[in-house]
Amino acid sequence: MNIHEYQAKELLAKFGVAVPAGHAALSVDEAVAAAGKLPGPLYVVKAQIHAGGRGKGKFKELPAEAKGGVRLTKSLDEVKAAATEMLGNTLVTIQTGEHGKQVNRLYVTDGADIDKEYYLSMLVDRATGRIAMVVSTEGGMDIEAVAHDTPEKIQTIVIDPAEGFQPHHGRAAAFALKLTGDLNKQCVKLVEQLYNAFVATDMSMLEVNPLVETKDGQLLVLDAKVSFDSNALFRHKDIVELRDVTEEDPAEVEASKYDLAYIKLDGDIGCMVNGAGLAMATMDIIKLNGMFPANFLDVGGGATTEKVTAAFKIILADPAVKGILVNIFGGIMRCDIIAEGIVTAAKEVNIQVPLVVRLEGTNVEKGKEILANSGLAIVPADDLGDAARKIVAEVKQAA
Repeated sequence: MNIHEYQAKELLAKFGVAVPAGHAALSVDEAVAAAGKLPGPLYVVKAQIHAGGRGKGKFKELPAEAKGGVRLTKSLDEVKAAATEMLGNTLVTIQTGEHGKQVNRLYVTDGADIDKEYYLSMLVDRATGRIAMVVSTEGGMDIEAVAHDTPEKIQTIVIDPAEGFQPHHGRAAAFALKLTGDLNKQCVKLVEQLYNAFVATDMSMLEVNPLVETKDGQLLVLDAKVSFDSNALFRHKDIVELRDVTEEDPAEVEASKYDLAYIKLDGDIGCMVNGAGLAMATMDIIKLNGMFPANFLDVGGGATTEKVTAAFKIILADPAVKGILVNIFGGIMRCDIIAEGIVTAAKEVNIQVPLVVRLEGTNVEKGKEILANSGLAIVPADDLGDAARKIVAEVKQAA
């Protein structure tokens, strides 16, 4: 789960992290009022969307020469003008894709007198089972170019969670950022605070870009992006309340209501599978047979009739779907129960596209019998290869 920048900064501040003063705003009037609470004379108005590259982004509704989603303003009138342009308009960045994201929230912060920008992030390194801290002296909007063109300027420091944060980790980060004297001490303290926040809230990724050195010699978290491990959110009800569903795909939001793992893709064959590994294999074999999956959808081990019906509705809500492949392995779940769910769901949803079903596992023969006697145009398949070939053939024939 992702949260907005202003929410990330409020969370980090609870762990002692130094962040600029700022306030969220949902309207132009609230943005002006937020600026009025700050000392000024420089105010930064930031579009709040779940994507990076806002500073270089472009608004679809504004002229090409218009400024991006991060504006420096020097008066309340300029704050009002910036908020008026941003709110309700669609911001396109390098991370949003061509469709962009509508800006529904703003963050108005106090300006900072920047002397130097740095990059610092933490993430779970699944290859080593440790927390990787990535740092660079080249922070700012062009960090992607740094990673591509001069990767030697990016250094990684690994923290074993069994050992926890140690002062030498902070010193290593400060050394990599070439910080000396009091800035070195500030960096050691800051890194420990960020690590504590990362572990305590079950983050999967924390990105500070930029981490800035101000002209008066202070380290300040100027921007922050945070993602949480969704599997751990049951321990953090306060964090769950920060979720902004308007930033997520509506189909994925609907799927989450039924505990379905759904991700929309760009293909034309809908997939309904139980088990992430089987889902990946199903998508691969569809592509191997010359077509592309329209989604990743894992109904899990307890695929009830309600779940299967919801899954069908979500898949068919995508107008790009030209056919559906159901690939279920009945281990804990019996194939006859799965088959009954498929039949009930297919009748309720009134599927108008080709449907191929492959069942395997407990009570598979009874499950196949239920499908055969359903009176529905369900094409049975013997194995995964057979299922992929049949759904591709059915879609091409129906085209």
